[in-house]
Amino acid sequence: MTGENVRWGILATGGIAAAFTADLIDLPDAEVVAVASRSQESAKAFAERFGIPRAYGDWASLAADEDVDVVYVATPHAAHRAAAGLCLEAGRHVLCEKAFTLNAREAGELVALARTHDRFLMEAMWMYCNPLVRRLKTLIDDGAIGEVRTLQADFGIAGPFPPSHRLRDPAQGGGALLDLGVYPVSFAQLLLGEPSDVVARAVLSDEGVDLQTGALLSWENGALASVHCSINGGTPVSASVTGSAGRIDIPYGFFFPDHFVLHRDGRDPERFAADPGAGPRNSLKHEASEVMRALRAGESESPLVPLEGTLAVMRTLDAIRDRIGVRYPGEAARRDLRPA
Repeated sequence: MTGENVRWGILATGGIAAAFTADLIDLPDAEVVAVASRSQESAKAFAERFGIPRAYGDWASLAADEDVDVVYVATPHAAHRAAAGLCLEAGRHVLCEKAFTLNAREAGELVALARTHDRFLMEAMWMYCNPLVRRLKTLIDDGAIGEVRTLQADFGIAGPFPPSHRLRDPAQGGGALLDLGVYPVSFAQLLLGEPSDVVARAVLSDEGVDLQTGALLSWENGALASVHCSINGGTPVSASVTGSAGRIDIPYGFFFPDHFVLHRDGRDPERFAADPGAGPRNSLKHEASEVMRALRAGESESPLVPLEGTLAVMRTLDAIRDRIGVRYPGEAARRDLRPA
């Protein structure tokens, strides 16, 4: 796939699908050719909204569409395994929203399918593709703050959400952790890798999902990360990384920052700002561009969002859920998840 437009299919028609599609159609080398929903009416309305030529009332028709190069899966995460798996088996490349799946077992199944069918697969962790986040990682990897000692990150929204909302529904993988906690966990693992130990506590709803969760992640080199997520209280949505020779502070929106500040011993603070030419700070174009770059290069996964990193994050989310006692309907016994 070299030179021509990359043809996209959109699977699901919710808010994140709309946001992604709006950004996608602004890219000159992208073409959105089809959309699918479980409802023909919903697919048709979405297609008319964005000028998409084909609308399907079922997922299988989109997966079978030979004019589609790559499918963006934007269903609630409880359906990711089924939707992404269907597309991979039909020969489509896949960009799948986060949390990647309900658990690490399902994530491993998708990775195995992608490798069996020689298809590209990537988690839609747009934070990892953000240019300013990439700059931050480079600084830390190059030793700008010395050896990382501690990290703090949070993501909480005020709510309240009624029991009927998907965020309160165990059948849809509800709770704060998979929707919001995936961001601070992924941020910590971007910089430190997979933790060696996990401690966690949570406040659970009557339905059995987490309303708020706090976790302490630790690494064998002595690094610690404190991460928090909530669907019953708005938080600063900020992050801070402290090392042996300095600190980086990221204000509101740490996973799509407009700036961060580097503090180093004996020096004035340095402010790093997003390139004004990079577009709005909430742009999803960077991850779409990375998918298309990888497809043209013939890569089966992205070096920015590697599959082993996605699997490692899912193992940590499993470990946190194990500690706080959250299990979703139909999941196997906890023995198939990450052990203590």
